Amino acid sequence: MTAPNSDERRACWGARDELWKCLDDNQDNAAPCEKFRKGFEANCPAQWVKYFVKRRDFLKYKEKIQSEGFEPSDQSSKL
Repeated sequence: MTAPNSDERRACWGARDELWKCLDDNQDNAAPCEKFRKGFEANCPAQWVKYFVKRRDFLKYKEKIQSEGFEPSDQSSKL
């Protein structure tokens, strides 16, 4: 795999941003965003797609923890 050039990177990041905006606008309902997902996967290397999906999940989790706080489960106190 060759490294994407600047135009390819810009296209990938743009497709990622469109998908993320669509998911944010639709409360993470992926059905209306399918065309954006296809564009994202077509414009980005597979490794980048995997990384960006994990990164979005992490950022959403982090946002939730920061806004709602962290409550350990009952089982964690038994360790």
